[in-house]
Amino acid sequence: MITSVARPQTLSWRDLSAYGVLGLPLAFAALPIYVHVPKLYGDTLGLSLSVVGGVLLGARLLDALVDPLLGWWSDRIDQRKRLIALALPVLAIGMVGLLAPRAEWVGAAWLAATLTIVYLGFSLAQVNYYAWGAELSTAQHERTRITAWREGFALLGVVAASALPTLLAPDMAQGVGRLAWLFLPILVVTAAITLLRAPGKRATQPQRASLLTAMSVTLGNRAFLLLLGVFALNGIASAIPATLVLFFVDDVLQLEHAAGLFLAIYFVAGVAALPLWVALSARIGKSPAWLISMGLACVVFVWAFFLGPGELLAFGLICILSGAALGADLALPPSMLADVMDRDARGAGDAKSGAYFGLWNLVTKLNLALAAGIALPLISLLGYQPGGRDAQGIAGLAFVYALVPTGLKLLAALLLVRCMRRL
Repeated sequence: MITSVARPQTLSWRDLSAYGVLGLPLAFAALPIYVHVPKLYGDTLGLSLSVVGGVLLGARLLDALVDPLLGWWSDRIDQRKRLIALALPVLAIGMVGLLAPRAEWVGAAWLAATLTIVYLGFSLAQVNYYAWGAELSTAQHERTRITAWREGFALLGVVAASALPTLLAPDMAQGVGRLAWLFLPILVVTAAITLLRAPGKRATQPQRASLLTAMSVTLGNRAFLLLLGVFALNGIASAIPATLVLFFVDDVLQLEHAAGLFLAIYFVAGVAALPLWVALSARIGKSPAWLISMGLACVVFVWAFFLGPGELLAFGLICILSGAALGADLALPPSMLADVMDRDARGAGDAKSGAYFGLWNLVTKLNLALAAGIALPLISLLGYQPGGRDAQGIAGLAFVYALVPTGLKLLAALLLVRCMRRL
């Protein structure tokens, strides 16, 4: 039986770790979906980059549109733990099919079908998991602690998922396939800890409003819309390098053997920086702290544009600095969202947390969809082909990987400055 434990005002490290540990397998699943799948299907398994980009765009758009519906439905059910328990087996089945397909099954239809299954399970679990976290406390700094613990475990999951494929097999496709099977026991153990040991959410009344009413009230929160705009621009800026990093390492840096190391360094730096961002946000505020992280990321990605073959140490340092900036992107925006929900004059924070996080996840998925749907065809249009050494194609890849995200980050920072007082 899934139990619910009374919530103290200040959560202990045991409570925080019990809640946060489920972030590990969810992030463990997300990394290969967003980083390895484009290269796995577009390079190793032989589909064209345009086809892969189109399928990813379509699947992610569908996934994004479903998220608000899942959030509204979850608010009506009002059983966070049970809905998570329902979603996780769906995610597990989809992961194995997506990352460990039989050769005769590989094609655009298989990619689309398995992505849809994965996204359905992942979205239902994530909407309820994030809403549950927002409902654990009403204290602003306590929410930052909750988010930081969850995202800390998530980054550990990403580190493991980035490093393990090269350790599990010399071939990327085989390593990613084995990663999918390893995901299953990790998911079972961590889900059991969270569902059985984590504190229950504060008592609330289930949301009985219609879907249209719930969405209109949520979208009527101006502070939420402003935060969502910053989050969207910043998210696209972060998603483009995530989509292209393996191509950049292979063909710009020509350091394919170090790809796993770079990813691990990046995410370890994110984990290490989390306590610093939590402390800084408590001292100067969440918005100013997030703004500092955006500035750091812009400087780092401009530097990345000028790198050439063999620059291992320079890119390693870039991974450390951009990974540190990532820590703020993960810890601060969801905590700011929980604060915005509570300041809603109509009291929507408790009863509509699923609706808020459904829309939040919609924007997250749109970010990823646009990153894949724009970046992959664009680098192909600029002359880049995986494994090629054409100078124009390599320059096009570097431009899309480094400078396009920098421009988007600057726009996000400008918008954050303009609306900081409302957040």
